[in-house]
Amino acid sequence: MSEDHKKQLEQQLWNIANTLRGKMNADEFRDYILGFIFYKYLAEKMEIYANTILQPDGILFTDIDENTQEGKEYIEAIREEALMELGYFLKPSELFTSLAKRGNFNDDGEPLVKEEETAYNTKTNFILEDLQKILNNVQNSTMGTESEEDFDNLFEDMDLNSTKLGKSPESRNEVIAKVLAHLNKIDFQLDQTELDVLGDAYEYLIGKFASGAGKKAGEFYTPQEVSMVLAKLVTTGKNKLKSVYDPTCGSGSLLLRVAKEVDEVNNFYGQELNRTTYNLARMNMILHGVHYRKFDIKQEDTLEHPQHLEHRFEAIVANPPFSAKWSANQLFMSDDRFSQYGKLAPGSKADFAFVQHMIHHLAENGQMAVVLPHGALFRGSAEGHIREYIIKEKNYLDAVIGLPANIFYGTSIPTCIMVFKKCKEHPNDILFIDASQHYEKVKTQNILTQKHIDKIVSTYRERNTLDKYSYVAPLSEVAENDYNLNIPRYVDTFEEEAPIDIDAVATEIEDLNVALEANETLIASFCNELNIKTPF
Repeated sequence: MSEDHKKQLEQQLWNIANTLRGKMNADEFRDYILGFIFYKYLAEKMEIYANTILQPDGILFTDIDENTQEGKEYIEAIREEALMELGYFLKPSELFTSLAKRGNFNDDGEPLVKEEETAYNTKTNFILEDLQKILNNVQNSTMGTESEEDFDNLFEDMDLNSTKLGKSPESRNEVIAKVLAHLNKIDFQLDQTELDVLGDAYEYLIGKFASGAGKKAGEFYTPQEVSMVLAKLVTTGKNKLKSVYDPTCGSGSLLLRVAKEVDEVNNFYGQELNRTTYNLARMNMILHGVHYRKFDIKQEDTLEHPQHLEHRFEAIVANPPFSAKWSANQLFMSDDRFSQYGKLAPGSKADFAFVQHMIHHLAENGQMAVVLPHGALFRGSAEGHIREYIIKEKNYLDAVIGLPANIFYGTSIPTCIMVFKKCKEHPNDILFIDASQHYEKVKTQNILTQKHIDKIVSTYRERNTLDKYSYVAPLSEVAENDYNLNIPRYVDTFEEEAPIDIDAVATEIEDLNVALEANETLIASFCNELNIKTPF
């Protein structure tokens, strides 16, 4: 598929999303449209898989009569296979196309029957109850199977009875039937397994919703260009990863971005506090073709109730909530994640608590990259103590990268990336990169272009010292600075002003004085002629 075709798909999906947009805010209609796309994806995957099984019999999944004994036997056999391979099951009558056609709209979104001819809410085209039952059946089909946790309450944020969709069941049905009809018109081309066009389009939509969600966007989305930098940093020197982990995974975009940088990722792990975002992350994984056995996303507070303590990961990426509050309960001093440091991160700023948590989970051959507010580089007290311990006692800090301000949705503060390794190839120094002035302004947002991304990554990988951009600081210099990592201490970006020629300035002033005297003489002569007082 060409890039133009991909962009066309993205635009089509965004246009359909706007069918709902007038009725609710960005994060609300996001949950509906992404849920509908996900349902269509599940249905198409189900149909393709079932047709593959039925190929020797010369029939199609949609040809099966569910009411006959033979049809029931076919469906039961396919169900068993599908639950093992796909993790869920849908009957032919539950497929997206079947439901969309039962609605009162054709593929162009136009009513099949005009309201003046027939009452709109006839049983033939009222599909709200059918749709709710199908979404429930997707979850119910997994009960008692290995994939149950991955599909549990996956559609709970799609409240089909919400008055935000319409005041009456009829008006809600009209909106939903129209959206399904428009989606039914789009070919996701899922049979072309080498392409991840739908996954890219899904990411595009998530990004579009984030741009309109303001401060809330930071809860679920890391800008794509920042995700790309983090992913490239933690995959440096690797073609395959046994595991990748994000302790604050949001929509899962960062995990999936890491997978694009290598040939293979065996397992994906993540944890997310927000229930709605947790659902979005699981959908995102499945829709990108990640098998349910290959991802383990949990919903809980990462610091207070960690869910993967027994695991160590080869790559870790994270964009935690900046300076979030946490309990900082003294009981954590006996927690293996924090006990060795002697101090806990302050309750008002959990930045280093997340860092400590991630270091605990990092494998000996692993790499981790985390986005933090700039204050984490130089704040004192407990944070300063933890920072010193990580550098002086453990020597895990590999690089510090300053990012431009205003590149994250919902906050304009400048941020940084800290890169950690337990086995550093360069144990005697830390690389500092100041990329804070390297960006492109687009409307009200600053963005990193591909050129800016490439420069950050190549500088990190080649470990170059570049004038006014990067510096390899010996550990002794960092110690001299009391483990303060504020980037201007290491990367001098001062621009000297052009030298001033004092003699030339003096001559210019002298010439101006001569011209001023001439003007004053001329004005005085005019005043004398007019018999008025001169102004000087």
